[in-house]
Amino acid sequence: MDDGDTLCSIGELARRTGLTVKTVRLYSDRGIVAPAARTSAGYRRYGPDAVARLAFVRTLRELGLGLDAIRQVVDRELTLGEVAAGHAAALEAQIRILRLRRSVLTAVARRGPTPEETRRMHDLARLSAAERAHLVGEFLDAVLGDVPGREAIRCSMTPDLPDSPSEEQIEAWVELAELTLDPDFRSGVRRMAASHADHPQPGPPGPPRPDVVALAHDRTEDAVASKIPPRSRQADPVVAALTADCARALGRPDDGDLRRHLVRRLEDANAPRTDRYFDLLAVVNGWPPPRRRAPMLDWTVTALRARIAG
Repeated sequence: MDDGDTLCSIGELARRTGLTVKTVRLYSDRGIVAPAARTSAGYRRYGPDAVARLAFVRTLRELGLGLDAIRQVVDRELTLGEVAAGHAAALEAQIRILRLRRSVLTAVARRGPTPEETRRMHDLARLSAAERAHLVGEFLDAVLGDVPGREAIRCSMTPDLPDSPSEEQIEAWVELAELTLDPDFRSGVRRMAASHADHPQPGPPGPPRPDVVALAHDRTEDAVASKIPPRSRQADPVVAALTADCARALGRPDDGDLRRHLVRRLEDANAPRTDRYFDLLAVVNGWPPPRRRAPMLDWTVTALRARIAG
């Protein structure tokens, strides 16, 4: 120390702050910590406030702030709050990008896609909100057409990726978007939608009646859980109750034609890829996982076919 122990050299300042001499010199050259004086030989000397100032600078650097921003803060050209807010916003944007990249890389590692598939996955992950809405809107327009009640169906099938999605949501969105672009998947959804259009609900407008898929699920869930064979006599009351419910819902007689119609409807609905779409939709939208339909639909189709065959 010199000048009455009030000033220190750049080496002493480096030792007291834990920084290197090179770093202290850089900060000094950038005007972040200015020397209080110079010796006759031109060596820099720093005042007692330089230690506290450099400790503050070190903290800001560890938080990721650039030197220009730090100089504006220490010189009081900008408040720390203003700089922190801007830096936090920039970090949020970087985090979103990193989440996107990690999600795509995770999917690539798991699925082993071709280079072309990898490029498409990356492109789908980077779509803006407007571009995502356009892609999904075009898909739903193509598969729903003029199906009665299509607006309600659209709402139940529309993904809404949040502004700050998790990696799981991004990965789910990419797989869901790939499904919407697949011609075979579109054909399957279109057939399922058309089966609804072929049998519109009769009667005056009012609350929608239960869909036959939901009725089948509710009526047969206990039978499946109890492992009642679908062709057995034990299953007769379950099937009778189901066909009666469906006859009321569709406004048609409870007969063989109804059973054949139900088989077609349930087979169209029992599509693993459609189930996968709704699984992914629940992840993207933050909804509870959908109920597993396949066991109940398989049971019901088997039971109905057995009774159609007599």
